[in-house]
Amino acid sequence: MSDAPAAPDGRPVDLRSDTVTRPTRAMRTAMAEAEVGDDVYGEDPTVLALEERVADLFGHEAALFVPTGSMGNVLAVRALVPIGRELLCESSSHVVRAELGAHAAYSGLTTRTWTHPRGLVDLDAVRSLYAPDLGPYFVPTGAVAVENTHNFAGGTVNPLAALQDLREWATGVGVAVHLDGARIWNAHVATGTPLREYGAVVDTLSVCLSKGLGAPVGSLVVGSRAVVDESRVWRKRMGGGMRQVGILAAAGLHALDHHVERLAEDHEHARLLAEAVGVDPAGVDTNIVVVPRSDAADFVLAAREQGVLVSAVGPTTVRLVTHLDATREQVDRAAAVLGRLAAT
Repeated sequence: MSDAPAAPDGRPVDLRSDTVTRPTRAMRTAMAEAEVGDDVYGEDPTVLALEERVADLFGHEAALFVPTGSMGNVLAVRALVPIGRELLCESSSHVVRAELGAHAAYSGLTTRTWTHPRGLVDLDAVRSLYAPDLGPYFVPTGAVAVENTHNFAGGTVNPLAALQDLREWATGVGVAVHLDGARIWNAHVATGTPLREYGAVVDTLSVCLSKGLGAPVGSLVVGSRAVVDESRVWRKRMGGGMRQVGILAAAGLHALDHHVERLAEDHEHARLLAEAVGVDPAGVDTNIVVVPRSDAADFVLAAREQGVLVSAVGPTTVRLVTHLDATREQVDRAAAVLGRLAAT
């Protein structure tokens, strides 16, 4: 429970993340009525239905339900990159910035990065970083990871054409491609790009249900049957084997049925907030607004004191995230507060 001052309706406006949502009444009903079994034995029918559906959405053979997006990324990348090889990614990617070194700790791989101000694929930079296998002298590249949408760059969408170019190059040199698709649903709604087209340009994906879609828990690793079979073993090895988890999978199925298209509302709300704080709305692709502030920590504290919760994601960067539980009235209220603070 937040200790921020209560807003007129009794609650602060929470724009720290789209992970703060609570299940809707209809989602809770779906969870309560879910048919369940033991998922470690592969016998939970609701989990199986969710895995089959998500794999089909992206045009891949299989999917695996996991507790978190971080675990999903670790499992997928581990299946693509052998121990002692490297992963290439953008320097502010979630896989290198916000997963506590898990890829090195669990998978024994190293990373090298390119930098793009909007977190996008820079194929020339990727080509320059790529290292072929030259024997026992240099670390060879095993895979490239991309993020769509890109969290710390402000919810930016990596264009499909750029991903297709990356796929063509990667296939030519024998390198795999992983997509951190925690918010791929936002990219899909913002651009109209079919999910299968995103799936077609990568070997693996990790997609999240507990951000924009509003489920309480869960992500899925998507890829070939071999990748998913190996990931299932490593999920258990990491302590991620779950039992009657259909209760949670039911929330994901409900979210896929009811919460995808409504993401357009979050994108509209984000542009409204951007305009209020002096950020160009045209640069806000989806539901995240990055606000440059030399006084980021003080800005966050001042907003909290006025009933609006936002996050500092660096010493000079504030992040605002719209979501299912942020109504238009709340966003308008937050915009007024944050606009006043931004003007000081």
